[in-house]
Amino acid sequence: MLTEEEKTKLANRLRRVAGQVSAVQRMMDEDAYCIDILTQIAAASGALGKVGQKIIESHIKSCVASAIKSGNAEQRDEKLDELIAIFRKFGFHHE
Repeated sequence: MLTEEEKTKLANRLRRVAGQVSAVQRMMDEDAYCIDILTQIAAASGALGKVGQKIIESHIKSCVASAIKSGNAEQRDEKLDELIAIFRKFGFHHE
């Protein structure tokens, strides 16, 4: 689970991401230079990815670790399958 401090930090980061996304929309409306828009998109994507990484880290340290420590093979396998699926969604898999 995320600590209150971690939640606060992630909430602040998400607010910045929301601001970046709003800036992208505004830049598009104003016909800003394409490279500037793409740079803003990359910044927002990177920040959002870091939020996801922090949540995955927290999940591994709490939920997954707990399932492994429980000794329950079904719970362990369920959590490992969840991790594999989320890594695939985040593009962390190897093909």
